[in-house]
Amino acid sequence: MKRILLPAGGAILATGLLAAGLAGSAQADPTYDSEYLAATAAKAAETVEFWTKSNNAALRGAKAFSPDHLEVAKISAKGGYSPDSKPGSTAPIGEEKKTTAKVQNVNLPKTIGKVFFEGRDGNLYWCSGTSIQSKYRNLVATAGHCVYDLAANDEVVSRWVFVPGYYQGKAPFGLYVGKQAFTHYDLSIYEDLDRDYAFVTVYDGIGGVINAADKVTYDEYVDANKKGLKTDVKATEVPKAEYDKAQNTPDAVYYTSKPGEAAKEVGPDYPGAVVERVEVTKAQYEAAKAKGTGRGQGFIWGDPLEEQVDKAKYDDWAADSKRTDAAGNYFITHYYVQKWSVPGKDTKYYRLDFFVISHKLKSVGRLGDNVGGQGFAWNQPTGKYVRTFGYPQGEHPDGNKPYTGVTPKWCYGKTGTKTYTAAKYKVEEHVALKCAVTGGYAGGPWLYKYSNAKRLGYVNGVTSLIADTDDNKRYDTITTAYFDGETATVYNAAAAVWSGKLIP
Repeated sequence: MKRILLPAGGAILATGLLAAGLAGSAQADPTYDSEYLAATAAKAAETVEFWTKSNNAALRGAKAFSPDHLEVAKISAKGGYSPDSKPGSTAPIGEEKKTTAKVQNVNLPKTIGKVFFEGRDGNLYWCSGTSIQSKYRNLVATAGHCVYDLAANDEVVSRWVFVPGYYQGKAPFGLYVGKQAFTHYDLSIYEDLDRDYAFVTVYDGIGGVINAADKVTYDEYVDANKKGLKTDVKATEVPKAEYDKAQNTPDAVYYTSKPGEAAKEVGPDYPGAVVERVEVTKAQYEAAKAKGTGRGQGFIWGDPLEEQVDKAKYDDWAADSKRTDAAGNYFITHYYVQKWSVPGKDTKYYRLDFFVISHKLKSVGRLGDNVGGQGFAWNQPTGKYVRTFGYPQGEHPDGNKPYTGVTPKWCYGKTGTKTYTAAKYKVEEHVALKCAVTGGYAGGPWLYKYSNAKRLGYVNGVTSLIADTDDNKRYDTITTAYFDGETATVYNAAAAVWSGKLIP
């Protein structure tokens, strides 16, 4: 087995062997190494404060991690794999009953999310990762180079957290501070990218106290700085029947999504027309009322609705919609009309739910209890179908940037049956998959035997390198370390370690 390799940063050659015995490395097994990311509750609390202050500003400011672009120009195939022991697997958390339903769309797993950290260069980054089965339901799988800064003398990164389901500064299932990282000895000591994987134990999740609210209450607290509270809005897809029924409920907020063909405004008698409630000014309401039964906007939505408010909201409202009573109470009036349109293709219907989030933080429980955990498999045959997930954001070599990093993407296909090499990084034993993603996808899981109905499978790899194999300046292939018996040793060591709570 080789020992000295180019660091994942791609810019600095190792000048000698690093000493063994990293902090937190108390095990006798030479296969794996471990180091604390936040050994104490005080250190973890500082990490939570760093990422959550100013309404999660640091999370929103991070960028996809791609040190010296871990993307490569060429990979080459050679001989096949020789597993070092018998194949094995560990079942996922949250196995559900089998279903015979045929699902054509890909159901994204709840387990995936972003790994955030501060690099040794002081910048904030993210990789992709997933919750994975463990004894204490507290384990995350990601790429080794998303934990160890291999371009900085193999030190672990700082302020490492996992946020499953992350979306634009929001942590719907909480934020999980990394406590202890486990990786293969050859990665942490010899910078061997053939072992580019890591398993990280995390403390119980931390989240704000979330209270459901009606639209009026939400509006009162929408100014987070003024009220000292944060607000959130969640869109939930609903059946058309619920959407139709809600059109007679003024306090409900629903909308339609019309991808593909654009919606076209029509009259009420148009076949297939969908009616929506639209709030307008008093002048627009009166103009529509005068039209009687004209097209679209000509239909009135019941009577105006009056709402009692405080003076601040009263002052912000339209001048023709305000009044005060004899007792000095403030009122504003809402005016609505109906609007008919022909939906675009694949119309979906959504309900908006409103929440007020207290500044106070609380424990939201164990990671695996909240989002489940993928299984783990090793020494599996290659040339089998896998589904990979991650959050790409970087650009292609030609400068094209097709991904925003906001939502997760996926790839599906058969892995290569050969071992793949990348001379630039002295990689000799990677598995490859055709997948046209960019930086930020690294660390995302390769799920073997993924059930679209259960949203569960077996982690049998994590994205390591991204390659442009045909030199057309577009990335088209991703690679992972082959998960063998030694990978299982690293995983088993991590999966048996307890981490604990930050808030009782």
